[in-house]
Amino acid sequence: MLRSDWITTGPAVEEFEEALAAFVGARHAVAVSTGTAALHAATYAAGVGPGDEVIVSCMSFVATANAVVFQGGTPVFADVDAGTLLIDPESVEDRISNRTKAVLAVDYAGQPCDYDTLRSICDRNDLTLIADACHSLGAERDGRPVGTLADISLFSFHPVKHITAGEGGMCVTDDAGHAERMRLFRNHGITVDHHERRAGRTWRYDVVDLGYNYRLTDFQCALATSQLRKLPGWLARRREIALRYGEAFCELEAVEPLRPDPSVEHAYHLYVIELDLERLDVGRGDIFAGLRDEGIGVNVHYVPIHLHSFYRRRFGTGPGLCPVAEAAYERILSLPIFPRMTDDDVEDVITAALKVIGDHLR
Repeated sequence: MLRSDWITTGPAVEEFEEALAAFVGARHAVAVSTGTAALHAATYAAGVGPGDEVIVSCMSFVATANAVVFQGGTPVFADVDAGTLLIDPESVEDRISNRTKAVLAVDYAGQPCDYDTLRSICDRNDLTLIADACHSLGAERDGRPVGTLADISLFSFHPVKHITAGEGGMCVTDDAGHAERMRLFRNHGITVDHHERRAGRTWRYDVVDLGYNYRLTDFQCALATSQLRKLPGWLARRREIALRYGEAFCELEAVEPLRPDPSVEHAYHLYVIELDLERLDVGRGDIFAGLRDEGIGVNVHYVPIHLHSFYRRRFGTGPGLCPVAEAAYERILSLPIFPRMTDDDVEDVITAALKVIGDHLR
């Protein structure tokens, strides 16, 4: 691909789009420069604009809600289910108003949301259902792959995701109109790109709406296409690691892994545990520090979006808005999980966790 005549807007982009669409079972795929760009393109395709509200899971990276703000809309934060940290459909329904335009669900940690219930809510209220599936590429719910469960689904190819293009994102949909709007949006609102003008032997183009330069390059797409072929094996390894973690922590009373739904084939972008702080003599911060001292790269995903300073200042959010997510945030830790972990690496994480947490049991 580096010897190709095309660096960007060339044939490798379409090849990757077709391969990803086939993998997830969607009719259309639109490659963009980042997962955040994919979120932005989806809100544009859904017609979100000033005065509109979009119901968003509060338990996500801030880009999920930022995409709504980019379009001039207002994110309305829904709480999550305590066992999964996925958006709670009852909370969604409670927050619908006459200004609601869409629901933006997040497949937290790699587990697909309850899209059947969300679909029913959206259909009754004439809302677009968008899936932030940046954690769940390769996951399924009731035998149906992520990418087919919402009106528009989004993936990220950041280096920490299941496959990478260095940076990159993808929007998938069965709706040809949504796909066309997202293609327009990623290319400055221009009706045809350079590749299409070359094929048509013309210089003519028109800018029909305000768009952005959200294109993904050919060499990034070539990298991601090659990685997509390896994804089934990488997913299998993630699930093996998750199974071993679950076996190791099932009898440690102070640790509760997030609950996988039996109808779900989990993608395990993250492996998240919750600490039972009532059974410990220290807080989450001390456990985090202790594991880092043991050389374990634990993390916390995420600070609920509505607690960040920008959202407090701009939209008046704050503590008490989403009490389930806020309580969970004080207890969660993400353990390392990635396909290149060896069995010894996994056992090192388990040994360190059992030691650090075990030393602080009441």
